[in-house]
Amino acid sequence: MATITPEVLLSGWRGRRFLLEYAAASDLPLAGAVMSAGHELDPARDTTVVSFFGSGHREAEPRATPEAVAALLAGLRLPALDRGTALSTLAQAVSVARYWQEPDGEDLLAATPVVRAALERVAAHVARSETVAWWSTPLARADQHAVTWDGRASGTTATVAERLTWWRAEVLDEERRAQTDRPSDPTAPFSGTWWSAPPSDLTHTLRGLDGYGPAGLRLVEDDMGWERAVTHQVEVPAGARVLEVDGPEAWAALCSDYPLEVTAQKRHDWYSTTGRVGRWLLPDWAAVAAEHDAVHLTAAAYLAAAGTAIPVDDDAASVIAGWNPDETYWLVDTVRPQGAGTEWVLDDEDWVAAAV
Repeated sequence: MATITPEVLLSGWRGRRFLLEYAAASDLPLAGAVMSAGHELDPARDTTVVSFFGSGHREAEPRATPEAVAALLAGLRLPALDRGTALSTLAQAVSVARYWQEPDGEDLLAATPVVRAALERVAAHVARSETVAWWSTPLARADQHAVTWDGRASGTTATVAERLTWWRAEVLDEERRAQTDRPSDPTAPFSGTWWSAPPSDLTHTLRGLDGYGPAGLRLVEDDMGWERAVTHQVEVPAGARVLEVDGPEAWAALCSDYPLEVTAQKRHDWYSTTGRVGRWLLPDWAAVAAEHDAVHLTAAAYLAAAGTAIPVDDDAASVIAGWNPDETYWLVDTVRPQGAGTEWVLDDEDWVAAAV
């Protein structure tokens, strides 16, 4: 079980990125060094990533190195971690996740041995804070909220069982076509469907955060730049069977118990993000629904495992991708948004309830 420990925060791409973002936010020289060193490590450094260091009118500043970042981290006085800072930093670490290409430069910087070692005391500091205790808790049954972005409701009248049956048929069909139509070389420049969450048109919810509204407004991977949303509180039946994914071992067990082969369709994207070559599995969500009403991914599990190659057996692995921290996907028709909901608008990078 992935409770919030220093080891959990240091073991995954998103956990390390949280630590680096939190540390850099409190120290301007460190923030500059992180940006500079991250730029130097970024795989897209010479293509899409632009550096603003230096000037044609004066000698350019020297590029920072991982060793320089580690030295600044070693001398950093760590501020108390308040709820707002924890949430905004987690949101930033989530927003830059990407599973269809290599990790970005700052992710790679945080994973270098010297910077990872320097982040150990940051991780210990964060893990001691009660502010992050909810990251390892199970589903908050009394306080779940669904988010609809810019009024984009699915509008489907199909049952969950029907949608999951269609989803499985589409995955199987894509796998058959990919076996013949796509290159078997995982390094080939090819991209497809990189996510591993259940179908997005199912009801999916996150908890509410006192004073900040539903967490689903802020903890969003692959953000589309939405500026308006409607949230609905969702009632969870007392007897709902919720499967808790509280660490990489739980995800591996889920894939082992309900395996769906997706090697041909995922190998290029998941090789890019993990560097692993081999067989890939997804959970068969249609089969999961026969025994569970919902699947909840704790924030701790997300920080420890999202974007990593999670071994399932001796020759197969899986990736948690496209699934936000603390998010629950509902595999039944009885849990869905009801009523008018609450309207929200993005105001200067903060979500506020719209005036009625």
